[in-house]
Amino acid sequence: MLMTANEPDPAAVRGGITEDEAAALYRLMTWLSPSFPVGAFAYSSGIEWAVEAGDITDAASLRGWLAAMLADGSGFCDALFLAQSHRAASEHDHSGLKEIAELAAAFVPSRERQLETTTQGRAFIEIARAAWNSPGLDAMIAACDGAIVYPVALGIVSAVHGIPLAPLLRAFLHAVVSNWISAGSRLIPLGQTDSQRVLADLEPVVAATATRAGAASLDDLGSATFRADLASLRHETQYTRLFRS
Repeated sequence: MLMTANEPDPAAVRGGITEDEAAALYRLMTWLSPSFPVGAFAYSSGIEWAVEAGDITDAASLRGWLAAMLADGSGFCDALFLAQSHRAASEHDHSGLKEIAELAAAFVPSRERQLETTTQGRAFIEIARAAWNSPGLDAMIAACDGAIVYPVALGIVSAVHGIPLAPLLRAFLHAVVSNWISAGSRLIPLGQTDSQRVLADLEPVVAATATRAGAASLDDLGSATFRADLASLRHETQYTRLFRS
């Protein structure tokens, strides 16, 4: 009598995820890692001026400032542009993608923020294309016909590679707030433990903002963080600066 053995389920061997899901997770962690060379460490999104002005002085004030930026400022707006560009790219809607890219580029409130997001967007596309090029990516980029801001660039590349939107939004906002905290920790300064406490406290804000951005339309676009926008504008003339924004 011949004995046979069932082949193990590959998904079970990897802890319950498929090969495609494992590849998507690998790329998502790589692209949003602090070591991915888009130059995010050089930008503070106005936090440097807020520290200089006395708006941010410790972990508690940093947490409050970042919670507002996430829920009611650039965090939500960028997540919304990310979601909309991901959907347009997934549906091969080139005209819709062009409109989203143009609106996202025009929505940036200051020259330095424009430099920050377009520089990172260009770097992200160039590196992702060089290392993980995929059929259809060049056509999506060409359809935008102009400068591509960072969240739109991430949305396009992730859609082309089949990365689901829900984890993408959470990973993106986690990366954004981690970079903000890194800037704050150097400027205030904060210790490593206090920095991680701020990140832990902002977890529900990240989750709620990601959910809201994923369900929103462009009609919901808007922000109310006037002090943060002023910080970004005034940083341009700040006398002593460590960061480019």
